[in-house]
Amino acid sequence: MGMQDNIRNAFYIGGEWVSPSSDRQFKLINATTEEVIAMVPEAAEADVDRAVGAARKAFESGPWANATPAERADIMVRFAAALAKREDAIARAVSTQNGMPLSISTMLEGQLSVGFLHYYAELARNMVSEESRPSQMGKETLVDRTPIGVVAAIVPWNFPVVLALTKIAPAMAAGCTVVIKPSPGTILDSYLIAEAAAEAGVPAGVLNWVAADREVGAYLVSHPGVDKVAFTGSTGAGRSIAKVCGELLRPVSLELGGKSAAIICDDADLNTVMQGLPMVSLLNNGQTCFACTRILAPQNKYQQVLEALSGLVGGLTVGDPLDLNTHVGPMASSMHRDRVESYIAKGKAEAKLIAGGGRPKGIDRGWFVEPTVFADENYTSSVAREEIFGPVLTVIPYKDEDDAVRLANDTEYGLGGSVWSSDPDRARRLSRRVQTGTIGINGYLPSIGSPFGGVKASGLGREFSAETLSGYQQIKSTYVMG
Repeated sequence: MGMQDNIRNAFYIGGEWVSPSSDRQFKLINATTEEVIAMVPEAAEADVDRAVGAARKAFESGPWANATPAERADIMVRFAAALAKREDAIARAVSTQNGMPLSISTMLEGQLSVGFLHYYAELARNMVSEESRPSQMGKETLVDRTPIGVVAAIVPWNFPVVLALTKIAPAMAAGCTVVIKPSPGTILDSYLIAEAAAEAGVPAGVLNWVAADREVGAYLVSHPGVDKVAFTGSTGAGRSIAKVCGELLRPVSLELGGKSAAIICDDADLNTVMQGLPMVSLLNNGQTCFACTRILAPQNKYQQVLEALSGLVGGLTVGDPLDLNTHVGPMASSMHRDRVESYIAKGKAEAKLIAGGGRPKGIDRGWFVEPTVFADENYTSSVAREEIFGPVLTVIPYKDEDDAVRLANDTEYGLGGSVWSSDPDRARRLSRRVQTGTIGINGYLPSIGSPFGGVKASGLGREFSAETLSGYQQIKSTYVMG
């Protein structure tokens, strides 16, 4: 069965393409042309029940339940190879749906996603399921690490493939099974990942895809057959999920929002800073949770920074994300563009507009917003304090290092951040003082193998690294007394 046949009319459950239980559908729209590109099924509760049931069966019996970590690693490597064959198709599908520039989707949605499978496959291959520890009370203690069970993976629309794989790969390495719920805005890519899993011979029920709205997603989160929830998305949705999981005493990992700060030191080379900021502050059209959208500039260079940033955003190419020369594509949906534009309107009333602020001229279709820069000398505006999730930056002046750190930490969030300085020791000293889960020095890009996650309202738990595995495992101590 090919992509264009019946697969888009089905869910991938229990290793098969399964007809939906209702005729409800999602309409997928090209963010650049505003044209409908596909109709795909929308899951009802019965579809979730079936997917959780398939995951439970695969976890408790059959080839996956009995596989060794090395055997799981072999399957993951085959899955990675099948996914790598589809990298170009995946990148184009994502860019068409959510407006991500193709240069970014090729690197992150394609290559990085495959990299996660290889990384966790290697961890699985070297996994020690039981270790002996000396015991003060008896002969020894045996510490067993076993898979936690069925995982509900809830994936957002901004990096739909890589953020699915940051859950799928460690779950598979640990021996779990997964029900993946993609966002209603980005579903076509999940068909390609499911096809790769099928081609690679991932055992039936290990990976199951059901696209659903928030209500049916909430049903999945609270499902009695689920053992852990892994969520990436907004802080508001994360709080709701945490509340449900808290009541159920269900393990949950949450990678949530951010309003990260870029601290530009007075000794930083502004040319270097401006070369780095597009990736740090405007990656994926600003639709990135860790983006440094608060630019903290020293008072004695404040005007220079404003001018340099204005020149930078004015020189970015805004347009078709499938053109490799494009820096900034459209917002992912008309509703999201409305949200971003409502913030820009607030910014015009509360701060000083330096650059952008409208829709790009000469483009009459697509959900585009100009890259926009505000100045807020008092750090009181909504655009300076709230997560916008678009190409909107606010520049805030600071007096000295202590003031810069105070401003960087004066936020409910703590996900990313960056420090720019020509003095490595100074940058390291400042970076230690910022309350955040991750921070970059003279740049920022998360890396496979390095723990990624937030503090405060930016979430719970870590992804991307060996530390992630413990969230997909149960730990049991056996006290050997004699």
